[in-house]
Amino acid sequence: MKINLRVWRQKNKSDEGRMVTYEVQDVSEDMSFLEMLDVLNERLTLSGEEPVAFDSDCREGICGACSLVINGIAHGPQEKVTTCQLHMRTFKDGDQIDIEPWRAEPFPVIKDLVVERAAFDRIIQAGGFISVPTGTAPEAHAAPISKAKSDAAFEAAACIGCGACVAACPNGSAALFLGAKITHLGLLPQGQPERDSRALAMINQHDAEGFGGCTQIGECTAVCPKGIGLDVISRYHREVLASLLHGTV
Repeated sequence: MKINLRVWRQKNKSDEGRMVTYEVQDVSEDMSFLEMLDVLNERLTLSGEEPVAFDSDCREGICGACSLVINGIAHGPQEKVTTCQLHMRTFKDGDQIDIEPWRAEPFPVIKDLVVERAAFDRIIQAGGFISVPTGTAPEAHAAPISKAKSDAAFEAAACIGCGACVAACPNGSAALFLGAKITHLGLLPQGQPERDSRALAMINQHDAEGFGGCTQIGECTAVCPKGIGLDVISRYHREVLASLLHGTV
């Protein structure tokens, strides 16, 4: 099938950027979205043009690097998939597809569709860790934990830090990311030593990076490729309040 693309092209952080139109012929419905972009870039390279810069790594829905806004939706129209898991069978012959990078002040565009997401790394460095001794791992049953807590922690830990929640949020908030990281560490025994300081440290870094506040609109959960729910945001608010009550500020 034939696909008409409008792709955001931007040379660097200081460039204003613009949408450029391309036509991609002979697209198989079995191609992934990124494979379709590979075909476009091969054509551009052969014709002496600059290929479109976009991020990808695992192409298995694990790393979250394939961060694209497709027709106004982070990761595209299919629910609970990353861009690399989106296939061209989702579209029809002759469709026009708009492709843009994440749109958020803390995610500056490096080039074309590639954004810098180091702000997430700095939030994790601020408090998204646990203090554990190195060496031989303890026996699995040495730290008892209920199944309900372990299940909730596992579900929150599914967050891959792709940033789709930020791209979809009208406020540019990373509350879902924050909530997922704070929840999965706070529920486990290993996460208790830093529990009183973790939430405050991470939310302070979140705000310092320029992310907006959460107003519980829910757009973040709608585009999350791992289906993480709003309950993690409620939990991180409770963790912040607990930290304040324990006098950690």
